[in-house]
Order: sequence, then C-alpha cells, then structure tokens
Amino acid sequence: PDKAGSVRREIVTHTGAPVDIVIADFSDLASVRAAAATLLRDYPRIDVLINSAGLFSTTRTVTAGGFETVFCVNHLAPFLLTHLLLERLKQSAPARVIQVNSEGHRFGGLDLADLNWERRRYNGYRGYGASKIAQLLTTWEFADRLRGAGVTINAMHPGDVRTNIGNNNGPLYRWYQRVLIGPLLKDPAISGEALYYLAAAPELADVSGRFFHLTVDEKPAAPALDRALGRRVWEASIRL
Repeated sequence: PDKAGSVRREIVTHTGAPVDIVIADFSDLASVRAAAATLLRDYPRIDVLINSAGLFSTTRTVTAGGFETVFCVNHLAPFLLTHLLLERLKQSAPARVIQVNSEGHRFGGLDLADLNWERRRYNGYRGYGASKIAQLLTTWEFADRLRGAGVTINAMHPGDVRTNIGNNNGPLYRWYQRVLIGPLLKDPAISGEALYYLAAAPELADVSGRFFHLTVDEKPAAPALDRALGRRVWEASIRL
C-alpha cells in the first residue's frame, strides 16, 4: 500500500489523472479472487491488463495454499486474474493483455510432474524459469481462445533494469545484486516506455500471441513453444 500510494501521488501530481488502488497478494489465490471481484464491481471497462508482479527466490518456499511460491506468484496468480477478468476485457474490446515475462524463461526447469519441486533439489533460477515458461505457454493458449474477440495478449521481457526483485533473499544475494549486478542495470523507465508502446501502439492492435524483448519481436526458447506441452500446462493451471 505504501509503494502504491507513492506512485499514485506521483501520477496525480504530473498528470491529474485519477488513480485507484486495489491490493492483492499474489501468493494467495483467494486474495487474487477478491481483487478481481472488486475490479469487476467497480470498473465497467477494462481496456488494458498488465500482469507485472513477479518474484525470484533462492530457496524453495510454499504458500498457504500448498503451491511453490514463485510458481504461484509468477504464473498461477496472473493466470487466474486474467481468467476472472476475461469476459470484462471482451466486453471492453478492443482490449490488450500484457504478460511481463522474462528472458529468464530460458533457464528451463518446468516439470509438470513436479511443479512444487518436491522431488528435485530446488534451484532459484530454474524455479523462476519454470514459472516463466508456464506463463508463456498459457499466453499462446489464451491467444488462440481470444482470436476474433478483439482482445490481444502478448508477453514481454522488460529489459535488464534496476528493480527490487530479489530483495526478499538473504544478505549474500542482496550484496551480489547491489554490488556486482546493479551497476550493469538500466533505468526501469525503459520498461515503462516499452509497456506503453505495447499497450497503446495502433500498429499492434491486431498483434497477439507474441514475445517481445522490450519492443523487439523475438523467438522464445524451444520449450516455451511446445504447444502440446502448453495444452497440458493450461489444463494443470485450470485444475490448480
């Protein structure tokens, strides 16, 4: 709430645009459902949905609902939110959905038989990669189901920019992030400009089911293009 309030004040000061805040904990699917219910109650139109919340963890943790936390936050929660808002997005067409994904999907790690990492030794990079592969695979499935509905859905890597992702980890990781990686990272405003382009550019009105590195149309890693696997991930995500 504090971070959101600060952003709201900045936007209102610079633009005068009205800003409302709805809080959801993406590690708690009941919280996601409650936020979706608020959005559907209060907003007759939803023109753009940007699923941007993300988590990286060096250690395996499990949510109260029994899900590996990174998989829940990065994939299951935005998958559920998008589902719950889908009819409103269709009613608001033309509308756009943007999945803030990552080149980290190339780390791999997706195993449908072990989504919770109960049988394998957890690796933070592969756990992160698994969540991002799952999100990409279901993005293509959403795109197929939305064809002709006036709603597009695309994924994007937000660039190598300086954010607070990973600050939930221990002091060694935070030192590594601050001292070794931080100086190499760029201003996150770059990501904001890319998201603005993907959300508003007229030439992208009919572009759907693509992966962008910032604004460059790019081919994802092979596992993220396996449509047979994608259908299985879709079914597993619906079940979960």
